[in-house]
Amino acid sequence: MKVTPTIRAELEQYLKQEGLSMMEFGHIAGMNRGIVSSIVSGNKSMSVNQIDRITEAMGLPEGYFYDLFIENYIIDTPPNMRRIEPFLYRCAELDKLDAIRRVVGTIMDNLLYSPKLFDMAEVLLAQGRHDAALLFYEGVAETEKYQHSERLAICQYRMFTIQVGDDQSRNLKAATLFEPYIERLDEMDQLDALKDLANVYRSLRKWDKVEEMARQMRGKAEVQYSIKHQQKNRKNREHEKETRNPLFGYIAYADLLCASVCEAQGDYQQALQYTYAYADLDWVKEDDEDTKQWVNLFSQWAVGNTYVYKLLSGEISLLNDYVEYIATTSAANENEKLSKLLNVIIAANQFSIDVDNILKRFETLIATFSQQPSSDDMYTQQVIPDYIAWFGYELGFYYLYRGKYIDGFKYLMNAMVKSHIINNETYFINCMGLFVRFQAHAVPETKAEYFNFIERVWENNVQKNGTFSHCG
Repeated sequence: MKVTPTIRAELEQYLKQEGLSMMEFGHIAGMNRGIVSSIVSGNKSMSVNQIDRITEAMGLPEGYFYDLFIENYIIDTPPNMRRIEPFLYRCAELDKLDAIRRVVGTIMDNLLYSPKLFDMAEVLLAQGRHDAALLFYEGVAETEKYQHSERLAICQYRMFTIQVGDDQSRNLKAATLFEPYIERLDEMDQLDALKDLANVYRSLRKWDKVEEMARQMRGKAEVQYSIKHQQKNRKNREHEKETRNPLFGYIAYADLLCASVCEAQGDYQQALQYTYAYADLDWVKEDDEDTKQWVNLFSQWAVGNTYVYKLLSGEISLLNDYVEYIATTSAANENEKLSKLLNVIIAANQFSIDVDNILKRFETLIATFSQQPSSDDMYTQQVIPDYIAWFGYELGFYYLYRGKYIDGFKYLMNAMVKSHIINNETYFINCMGLFVRFQAHAVPETKAEYFNFIERVWENNVQKNGTFSHCG
């Protein structure tokens, strides 16, 4: 039978090895002799603070004894949250995720600990310690999976938002797993969840799901907006949970999402009708400054998208007006200019328009589009990276078909790299096909870059999926 070592034994051996008395060691560790004696004798359990002091005094790395702490004081002993809670927070600080996983797995057989671990997860999430928080949410979700509770739904929502990242295949899995829990959320949380899901599905170009989420969001938002403005209910709703954005905004955003669905389907006339709907917000009852800012924002989006849908419908005479509109867009939001210039390139490719002068005008801005945006907003996290890859492909397409091969291959390769990062197979395959179409015009260095990149992608895919290359 294997005997588990103890921190007490490790400390006792260290004192003998270094020839230190308990008083001397206590002075080094900032602990009195009586505490050191009680620890060595086994008469006293240890706190995480004492373990950290002992570890530092022994010249060992932070967290060195954490696995032993779990063995000695948590596993096979009645859980003591007064000891466990500070230990878990400290593990999160040191990014000791395996230790958190072991502790959570040990104590989560008991439903009584779910509320405490959920509260801890919320604290860690607010601190930006997302990886650690995810382990807590997963533990609570696993324990409460048969409870059909709102806390379970919130855990699933938090897990979804934490897990959504660069990899679009993983994002699809995260969205699919979370979607069934929406109805268990608080009514206000449902609106934010539907908006987040819609933006993830939008980046994945799952237009049927975007439309489904948008229609659900609009219906729920209309109900809540109507209730909010019923005079008899106003006082009763003063302390209810708020949404991230004004309630009316979810109704308007649903129309914007439906317009994007119609755009993807090539139905620009219907897209215009949805755009006119969210441009006309005279029905909004609030008149505070926040409301005015949001109404103005939707109005700006409507102006730009009206240009786009008419342009893509074939009204190419509007191109110069649209470009001037882009130029006046606030410099504070370059992501908006990215999507607008993308529309210019799409129109240029669709109707064979020469836009060299426009690209020259915005060349400094275009050079920044390869940068990954940083934001907690799901649109910026998911839709903008998708636009960056799409923009590179369209620009590569534009230059290659006009015989400007150096520029064409440069943007095409950038699009391939970005498509690989976000794991968008459609864009990646389109980029490969376009390269093959024009490879006869590629210089040897460009061909070498392309084939080296394809080989690296293949090797990474082999390694990631656990397959093998049949090499000796």
